[in-house]
Amino acid sequence: MKTQKYKKDDRNSCRKHGLFLPKKILITLFVIMVLLVLTVMMSVALGSRQVTVSEIIDAIFHPGISEYGVNVIRKRIPRTIFGLLCGAGLGVSGILMQAVTRNPIADPSILGVNTGASVFVVCGIAFLHISAPGEYIALALAGSGLTSVLVYGIGSMGKGGATPMKLVLAGAATSAALSCIISSVMIPRSYVIEEYRFWQVGSIGAGTWNYVFLLAPFMGIGIVMAIALAPALNAMALGDESATSLGVRTGVVRICAALTGVVLCGSATALAGPIGFIGLLAPHLVRLFAGADLRYTIPLSALTGAVILTISDVVGRLLSYPGELEVGVVTAFVGAPILIYAAMRTKL
Repeated sequence: MKTQKYKKDDRNSCRKHGLFLPKKILITLFVIMVLLVLTVMMSVALGSRQVTVSEIIDAIFHPGISEYGVNVIRKRIPRTIFGLLCGAGLGVSGILMQAVTRNPIADPSILGVNTGASVFVVCGIAFLHISAPGEYIALALAGSGLTSVLVYGIGSMGKGGATPMKLVLAGAATSAALSCIISSVMIPRSYVIEEYRFWQVGSIGAGTWNYVFLLAPFMGIGIVMAIALAPALNAMALGDESATSLGVRTGVVRICAALTGVVLCGSATALAGPIGFIGLLAPHLVRLFAGADLRYTIPLSALTGAVILTISDVVGRLLSYPGELEVGVVTAFVGAPILIYAAMRTKL
């Protein structure tokens, strides 16, 4: 009896200190990991050129072979990894914005962050003649950051401060105004239209190892930072007064979380274009099965965002076979109805 009591006490102590994951979290994690493996396999194998298992093995383990099918796979591998990174970053960015604004339908595209990045990129193309990926990232981060500050400032005006509804309206109004700026810059400059129109749709088709190595540090640091902020954000979900009584510096946490979300969204947008709705879909799906604890939902949203974006890329290839439908079109087609459904069920 004493032995059983000691074992029970040990299990309770482990749960208290986070050494055991709740059953629903483990099940959700297992399902997502299975989907992730299947998605990666489909991304490598499916497309305009069907490949065989032997070609996949040769592409990975025999670098000296240079057959056409093997080279196709070698181009798909960095594209797949690039898509996983972008999806993970957008998923975590979305859940951070939802936590900071306390708005369950917050998303980088809805709050105008993607459009802010687009304005700076199109201005960089038109006036600075940028072409390097690093230049795209620098301008996209600047545009995302300034737009976030602008939207939050507009949403904070008036009585009641920054309510969820006011932030959504401020984001929509800011996106409309910035879209006008984009059009005014592009229309008189045909060369800008040619270069910008491929970027603005949102695609991971240009993903190369260079893009992967450039994006990975931003995604890694951003996701680790988001996980570190999770306990404080959980406390803030109870209200600023309750969080302050628990020792949370709410202002610092809110700024750090917002900056982390901007870095994740801005860097992904800079290289892949403004892909919408990933930051909305991933957190909602995760919360549906795993609950609202940000210690778990942040890493699970990263994995879910990676799955959603990568499988959307595969669907785009199959729908337009032998051509290709850009991933931004697929995510918008799926995400728009879900946004409407979420808005109808959410009390703002």
